[in-house]
Amino acid sequence: MSSSTQDLTPQLYLGTTFGALFIGVNIAAVLFGLSNIQAFIYFQTYNGTGLSFYKLVVIWLWILDALHLALIVHCMYYYLVTNFGNINALTEIVWSFKAQIVVDVLIVYAVHLLYLYRIWIISKGRSRAIPMIVGIIEILCSGVAIALILTVFRCSVFKDLVKTQWATYMALGAITFVDVVIASSLCYLLATARTGFSSTDSLITKLMAYIINTGCLTSICSMAAIITCAAMPKNFIFLGVEFLLAKLYVNSCFALLNARHYLQPTTDTSNSYQFNNRHEVYHPELDRASQDERPQASQKDVCKFPDHEMVYPTRSVMSKRPIEVTIQMDSFSSV
Repeated sequence: MSSSTQDLTPQLYLGTTFGALFIGVNIAAVLFGLSNIQAFIYFQTYNGTGLSFYKLVVIWLWILDALHLALIVHCMYYYLVTNFGNINALTEIVWSFKAQIVVDVLIVYAVHLLYLYRIWIISKGRSRAIPMIVGIIEILCSGVAIALILTVFRCSVFKDLVKTQWATYMALGAITFVDVVIASSLCYLLATARTGFSSTDSLITKLMAYIINTGCLTSICSMAAIITCAAMPKNFIFLGVEFLLAKLYVNSCFALLNARHYLQPTTDTSNSYQFNNRHEVYHPELDRASQDERPQASQKDVCKFPDHEMVYPTRSVMSKRPIEVTIQMDSFSSV
């Protein structure tokens, strides 16, 4: 046994090194199953719309997600099965570990670009300053990701990877910062798009809650990786947490694309009910029996739709802005 191997052997405790990576791979596989379910729900919901941009995005993210899982599974198989008991192999960085970082970066920035596209759509008809600022921040942070990839590919053993923790801090910190900027921008644009109509404002509030929850989930994962890397730099717990980051980004993106599946039916039903009631016309030629049945039917409809607060806007209230905001909300939550 060489002297370099003897130096690394006392520090190589499998429980907090490759055991942590093994647990991370198992949790990542569960998250991949959730992303499969969400992708299936999305295609079932919009199965009659033909091939669209968002469907291509879902397919692309699913392929990257499956590739990322295959790479980390190969990484664990290489260390724990192929080279079982081979200490020299455990200290080296296998090619699949380096490749999964590249796929991880592609997934994160693909989701960020999709959110940036959403910001561009929502800001239509208003100032383009916010999407331009977010785009500049995204471009600047991409340089940090390139630096991380180059640093990892220069490392041949895990001991070198521990010495370059600054790249991990910068990359995860930049990702967290972009998450906060994107979530804040989307929430600001949606909050300023309120119209005063209860149905539209309720949909805006629910979408804001979706954005905040998904943004917090990925940011918490990034911060957990940074904290574990700073507190325990000599084990691989932070790498196990990093395995989950790509899966959480894919699931958060799919959840936002499926937001209309969970939110829109109730809103559409309520709106159609209000629309029918506003356009109800009294026909004096109807017989008395039909007139007696109409209040009972209306009472049943009120019981069926709890949100029965009626809004009768005048002509001065129906300005261009509410209509424009409604169109923007449809473009935000539809394919």
